[in-house]
Amino acid sequence: MAPVQYESLYPLIGSGRSIAVFTSGGDSQGMNAAVRAIVRMGITCGAKVYLINEGYQGMVDGGENIVEASWDDVSGILQMGGTVIGSARCKDFRERQGRLKAAFNLVTLGITNICAIGGDGSLTGANLFREEWSSLLEELVADGKISGEQMAKYSHLNIVGLVGSIDNDFCGTDMTIGADSALHRIVECVDAITTTAVSHQRAFVLEVMGRHCGYLALVTGLACGADWIFIPEHPPADGWEEKMCAKLENARSWGNRLNVVIVSEGAIDSHGNPITSQHVKDVICKRLDLDTRITVLGHVQRGGSPSAFDRLLGTRMGAEAVLALLEATPDTPAYVVSLDGNQAVRVPLMECVEKTKEVGKALAEKDFNKAANLRGRTFLGNLEIYKKLVASMVLKKMESNKPYNIAIMNVGAPAAGMNAAVRSAVRTCLYNGYKAIVVHNGYEGLANDMIENYTWKCVANFVAAGGSILGTKRTLPSQCGFDKISEVIKKRNIHGIICIGGFEAYHGALEIKEASQNYPDLQIPMVVVPATLSNNVPGTDLSIGSDTGLNSVCETCDRIKMSASGTKRRTFVLETMGGYCGYLATMSGLAAGADAAYIFEEEFTIKDLQKNISHLRSKMQGKIQRGLILRNEKANENFSTDFVHRLYAEEGKNVFDCRVNVLGHMQQGGVPSPFDRNYATKSAAKAAFWILDKISNNVVGDKVVCSSHDSVVLLGMKRRQMLFQPVEDLKEATDFKHRIPVQQWWMQIRPLLRIMAHYSDETAVYES
Repeated sequence: MAPVQYESLYPLIGSGRSIAVFTSGGDSQGMNAAVRAIVRMGITCGAKVYLINEGYQGMVDGGENIVEASWDDVSGILQMGGTVIGSARCKDFRERQGRLKAAFNLVTLGITNICAIGGDGSLTGANLFREEWSSLLEELVADGKISGEQMAKYSHLNIVGLVGSIDNDFCGTDMTIGADSALHRIVECVDAITTTAVSHQRAFVLEVMGRHCGYLALVTGLACGADWIFIPEHPPADGWEEKMCAKLENARSWGNRLNVVIVSEGAIDSHGNPITSQHVKDVICKRLDLDTRITVLGHVQRGGSPSAFDRLLGTRMGAEAVLALLEATPDTPAYVVSLDGNQAVRVPLMECVEKTKEVGKALAEKDFNKAANLRGRTFLGNLEIYKKLVASMVLKKMESNKPYNIAIMNVGAPAAGMNAAVRSAVRTCLYNGYKAIVVHNGYEGLANDMIENYTWKCVANFVAAGGSILGTKRTLPSQCGFDKISEVIKKRNIHGIICIGGFEAYHGALEIKEASQNYPDLQIPMVVVPATLSNNVPGTDLSIGSDTGLNSVCETCDRIKMSASGTKRRTFVLETMGGYCGYLATMSGLAAGADAAYIFEEEFTIKDLQKNISHLRSKMQGKIQRGLILRNEKANENFSTDFVHRLYAEEGKNVFDCRVNVLGHMQQGGVPSPFDRNYATKSAAKAAFWILDKISNNVVGDKVVCSSHDSVVLLGMKRRQMLFQPVEDLKEATDFKHRIPVQQWWMQIRPLLRIMAHYSDETAVYES
């Protein structure tokens, strides 16, 4: 979609229009972020925005359930779980008479644009309402409840849906609002249970939500290193009891003091019979005589504050929904706003609903491959990795039977998820019969022969650990000496390298590739897996660790906003990490509801600072008497964090006071988020398979010689695809001086930050 100029279009596009938003079905974290975005984007576009309380029931009942929203009405809800406008099941709306009442209530207020936030049932109901709209108005005219002029004026109803569901069971979108937050709750519980399980050498069977979708169980299994999972799309074959128990027993023999089995609430066997948590427990107790406990997580998965991802997802989808509504014509189909890679896109609603229903039919017909394929590429990718890393390892003896050594190392600053990536790479190599050797302390450790052989047991507790257990350094190969590195590679007989790290990992791999012309021992395959909270590596939209860092900043911002609200008329200036890359400041600013985020990529002057101060002075006179300003650590050499703080403190005198916080290395710490664990596990496994394939195709005698253009690559996520890109091809896309990519996808959504903060002079360009 082409960029849209707010200055020229948005005051006009919504003029005289009314939009209503409601939430329906089960609640999910992030719904409030979507409601907030719809209200604020609608007002920015010049439209009236109405909140419908209690879902379809409020639409049918009307009256005080449908109220016009002001800008301040949605203040302070971004970090709240659930839905502040309520959700309710509504039998009345399923009948035509109920829909007739709803139509009357909407026409009376001049509402012909509706944004429905809910699951497939809620969105199907909205589409039916749209299809019946003309006949409903005709009936209202015949009954004398509305005039012919009203029917002519409000003759068409526009519908746009947002999928709010923790189950992630809607086809047509990579993620639904709430699924990531639910994973946060689940993984927190698994981590907590793990400590008690280890203490008593217990086995735990955890039941997670998901209805007939196994997404939560599948990703939890990958993110937590579960021994076995049960999901409806991939039921176990007959005799699964024996295979599962053998896997659990093997895990114990490798040194594990616990076993974790994840059961989706809709789990079935290959004949369609339910598999319950109790049945799984009974099998383990009877066959292995293990102390086994069941934990059913239940509605705790729906609760709590939304993750940074869900706040961003809700905000972006809400903004896009308003544009879709205001740009709709009578010929436009009902859309659902979906996530495609890193883009918010519009997809025909009923196409997605029909595909979602096809999944249920496929499961009923026991066509499990079709069901898994209908779930989409994200689900399939997770399932394939699970099959390779876990399910197929039953009774597999972990012995190296191939004379090849794969080196695994961390380079750059520590990033949450690095250890999960190391674990995945080590086990993938071992499972395929290769030797896994780890390098401590990055390229510096490689040059100094700080190398150790790793076994399956060595990485047993890596998946949930933060930081870098292997140790990591920022030193580049050129600083260590190519002759020393080449000598160690020859001495240790290293045939391939998996390098997990940030900008230095990429830059170092490029140096090794260029030096390999003069050092034959460097002519081996090498793959870089980006891992840095700064998210500043070219060739990838996201890096391992950036999601955890984003959540850390958001949690801190939430607490600071509480402090500012309690004190009244206080502004906080926060400095985030990221080097010259403004990803962390921008995205956390949008997710936390900041008033401004200063970054290097977008130049700002003293006039911009003054404009922001004027905005805050005006804001403090109203209902919202707090301010939050983020500044990337290298946003501007002269306008330092201290300078910004002092300027705000001076200019805000007698209106607001100002405090400063430098978040520092706390952003690098903590346990990795579910996304980072899962992303790290998948990325490292893919990298290992690529290395193994390169080795098998480049054996020359008893050596591996790989000097082709694509022998040193970076594995990056570009939209929805994982691509292996030669590092030499990424040089032109790299600003080496500032250690950032030349083009960064997230810059296109920066204007949303200013829109959500209510800058009246918004003139930026937003590309949806």
